[in-house]
Amino acid sequence: MKRLKCIVAYDGSLFAGYQVQPEKRTVQSEIEKVLTQMHKRKITIYASGRTDAQVHAEGQVIHFDTDLNIPLNKWKKALNSMLPDDIVIKYVSEVDSEFHARFNVKSKEYRYYIDRQENRNPFTRYYAYHYPYKLDYMKMKEASHYLIGTHDFTSFCSAKTEVEDKVRTIYNIDLVEEGNQLVLTFKGNGFLYNMVRILVGTLLDVGQGKIDPVDIKAVLESKSRPLAGKTAPAEGLYLWQVFYDN
Repeated sequence: MKRLKCIVAYDGSLFAGYQVQPEKRTVQSEIEKVLTQMHKRKITIYASGRTDAQVHAEGQVIHFDTDLNIPLNKWKKALNSMLPDDIVIKYVSEVDSEFHARFNVKSKEYRYYIDRQENRNPFTRYYAYHYPYKLDYMKMKEASHYLIGTHDFTSFCSAKTEVEDKVRTIYNIDLVEEGNQLVLTFKGNGFLYNMVRILVGTLLDVGQGKIDPVDIKAVLESKSRPLAGKTAPAEGLYLWQVFYDN
């Protein structure tokens, strides 16, 4: 029995999310369907974490165990030939039996894409949030400094968040212009349910002058979700990379 680790990219537009849900199309169910067909028995995969409906991934990580005698360099082609076009296996490696795609995660990077053009672009409507309004990038960068570090992010997660411990560490936040898009990058040791999207919505409010940058400290300390910004739409969010010890 071997344990394989895969880096997976997917277009989340037509998925109800990553995790299996009854009667709904999900990333996990599509990959497991292919693996089950190959093995002639039920195969379960384990991921670094869930993504919501319409959220994309450039570097999701999964693992599964297999007893098939397929050379390692053939796995990617075999899987991609059977998977739907909106899921791609980018890389396959064999890992130690102790490796776990979720429990061994050290940090994650998310990116959020914002379309800054005046007119909506019909070709990017599923891949970036159209937000043509005036923004003060300097104030947004100032506000981001108060978010970096170890904090209780209760104010920045959905009320549906199931975990009790809401302390997380954000290592870095970057704002970069790429053509007509503003890209916000978040790297941290973990993120709560809807946390990145709420951080984005809050920074957009700062950029519009609705929240003063220094007030971010009070929002954090309040542990009150209504004081933070709105939850930005799912289509602009990408799970970009997952980091492990190796």
